Amino acid sequence: MTILKHPFAECTEKAEVSVPEQAALKGGTTLDRNDITATFGLTNGGTAGAIYIYIFTFLGFGMAIVSMAEMASMYGNGVLRLKRFANEVVRKVRQPREDNIIGFLNYVTGWLCVLGWQAGAASGCYLAGTEIQGLVILNHPDYTPERWHGSLIAIALVFVSLFINTVLAKSLPSIEGVLLLLHVFGFVAITTTVWSLSPHSSATEVFTKFNDGGDWHNVGLATLVGILSPTVSLIGPDAIAHISEEVRDASKTIPRIMLAAVGANAVLGFVMLVTICFCLGNLDEVLSSSTGYPFIQIFFNATRSNGGATSMTAILIVLTFAGALSNMATGSRSADYYQVHAGRDIPTNAILATTVISVLLISISFGSTIAFNQLIALGTVALLCSYMGSIGSMALLRIRGRQPSRGQYFSLGRWGLLVNVLALMFLALAFVMIFFPPMRNPDLESMNWSVVIFSGVLLASVLYYYSGAKAFYIAPVELVKLS
Repeated sequence: MTILKHPFAECTEKAEVSVPEQAALKGGTTLDRNDITATFGLTNGGTAGAIYIYIFTFLGFGMAIVSMAEMASMYGNGVLRLKRFANEVVRKVRQPREDNIIGFLNYVTGWLCVLGWQAGAASGCYLAGTEIQGLVILNHPDYTPERWHGSLIAIALVFVSLFINTVLAKSLPSIEGVLLLLHVFGFVAITTTVWSLSPHSSATEVFTKFNDGGDWHNVGLATLVGILSPTVSLIGPDAIAHISEEVRDASKTIPRIMLAAVGANAVLGFVMLVTICFCLGNLDEVLSSSTGYPFIQIFFNATRSNGGATSMTAILIVLTFAGALSNMATGSRSADYYQVHAGRDIPTNAILATTVISVLLISISFGSTIAFNQLIALGTVALLCSYMGSIGSMALLRIRGRQPSRGQYFSLGRWGLLVNVLALMFLALAFVMIFFPPMRNPDLESMNWSVVIFSGVLLASVLYYYSGAKAFYIAPVELVKLS
């Protein structure tokens, strides 16, 4: 029997990862998804709700990222992180059957991470594909859009992402540098243009007008349902941890990248959100845009030009696709066992598997008008659940009076328990609310079926583990040779 080792188990060369470039790659995802998911937030919450829930989400999610940054500083090697946490929790809390608990925690969390990043890779391509379709609608009024058109474009982009992650893998650092420039200059160009040319709403209207488009009969609940938008915009700074084996001085570099990403992009995302809210115009007109994306309509209303709206949207499409590239790279390295293609130093088989899974997930959109929200929600809740497992381990140690190992470069110190608990409270709230459908009393087509897919994957993984996988499953750390 051939045992597949982690691809970086024997690597001695470490890549130099630029903090600005990694933060910018995440930033591209924040900017474009902040615009794209605005539909959900504006429908459930309105302009005031979207702004306030964004601030709330930043504070709550910031606690989670800070907690994970501390973990990254403790255990820079991402492959070993979960195993070490499980060992530490079991050893210090003195739970019975140590090996079973360690294996189970590793197994379930691994499934959740893989599910989250696989869904992220699919949703990024789906977003870019349907944005392209939105531009076709804008520029060709006689075009009759079909749901499957956008889906096929998205599938084509999956294969483009496959090509870049395999054939052009060695050029990814250069691509990140270009994306950094596009991110910065694109942000300035879009915000300046929209602020300069769009009619502005009053501050009173923006900061006090709520919307209950989902017919929840409660503005507070409607605003909480809209938590999907800011959560999707801010999630993902931990992606770098999944390639920590390729990073030089990971215990120091990774926390810096995570904190830089969540801080810088939260600010940029907030500026973009406020820009949208002030320059929105007629909310009903924007939400009912034939392009399918309110931000395309906002761009057109500002410039009164198809060319101008297309140019600004093209920037977001590139950044959206950049996020898909990153998600495919991360998702392919989240699997427990995979081989490295000889001479390439990349997990070719895992990247191919991610491609197949992305195509299958995008295929959901052939039968559902809200497939995007389902894909986004599915990936988001899976990642949130994996965050809760790791942060919960830290909190459990501290509650029992057993302080975890201190981070070499970044430690929360005496504030650790408070930060961990606040992070868990926010993550639990977001985990529940993201499963809500976009409206009350949805029909079969508009229902948020991500809860069914998530529960099915989780149940299948647990059943499979106890029905047989438990006997032969080996945690990845057992296969890694430490240098």
